[in-house]
Amino acid sequence: MLVVGFPAGALRANCYLLAPGPDTACVVVDPGEDSAGRVAEALAEHRLTPVAVLATHGHPDHVGDAPVLTAAHDVPMWIHPADRGLHEGAEPADVRDLTGAPLELAGLAIDVDLVPGHTDGSVVFRVTTPEGGRLALTGDTLFAGSVGRGDQRRLGESLRDALLPLPDDTVVLPGHGPATTIGRERAGNPFLSGARSVVPVR
Repeated sequence: MLVVGFPAGALRANCYLLAPGPDTACVVVDPGEDSAGRVAEALAEHRLTPVAVLATHGHPDHVGDAPVLTAAHDVPMWIHPADRGLHEGAEPADVRDLTGAPLELAGLAIDVDLVPGHTDGSVVFRVTTPEGGRLALTGDTLFAGSVGRGDQRRLGESLRDALLPLPDDTVVLPGHGPATTIGRERAGNPFLSGARSVVPVR
């Protein structure tokens, strides 16, 4: 499986491209502000064809360039309906609702976990690679050593119910900062030790 990730924009939000491999279809996750050029470079380098844009939530640093990419490639954007309107710019012509049901896109089986807290419509995308690896794209819900801002009670419940039960070797691809694992965060993230009363810092 091919995973390409890079930070973009003033807030250095991470954008990811997921594909079964080079020369295939792909999905673009969280193409935030000023990410379109880097996405185009990655598509050309790995000879990928996007079939969808996925949003972990609706903040501009994560979806700012979604209208550009969806228009350029004539593909839909998937986002939770509660987060439509958080981005004040233009909206893609084809917007589809994430409901928690799994997605089958670009030859990938993508599980969608609803994790309200940072925003009402925050989600986590989970993918199991053909090699047996596990990925969780957590947006601004969970970072290496930290968690997102938001409704503390709901965020704590989302962390407890959706993320803490995942296997230790699950690789966390967060919305900002470096990758980590669930095991590392369970052991060392101070905000997970009391997930019912998380104090957000980002």
